[in-house]
Amino acid sequence: MMQINKFKPIPIKQRTFDFAVNIVKFSLLLKEEKHYEIANQLIRAGTSIGANLREASNGYSKQDFIHKVSISQKETDETIYWLEIIMEISRYDNEAEKLLDEANQLLKILKSISLNAKKNQVTKPS
Repeated sequence: MMQINKFKPIPIKQRTFDFAVNIVKFSLLLKEEKHYEIANQLIRAGTSIGANLREASNGYSKQDFIHKVSISQKETDETIYWLEIIMEISRYDNEAEKLLDEANQLLKILKSISLNAKKNQVTKPS
């Protein structure tokens, strides 16, 4: 699993990419326990976070950026949901807990990005 360096901040794009890789690897463990559907849901939501964030950075407007970041937030929250379920049903609850901690941190960062973007959004006079 990903090691977080406490002294040097990791850019959010890299952090969401690393998280997605760890989600995919973790899902392979879940499939060994025959939790196929939950593993697939986790992969879908957990990899979508970074994908939508990348789309946001290539957005054609500030509004598009805000929209894509909000989708990343929603996917992060859904990932948290699946990880919470996994913690209740899987023997891999320690691994799920580490991913859950990272997902909660990502959610806070994404909320902050979204709030700042909304605050900095310039409205055109009509």
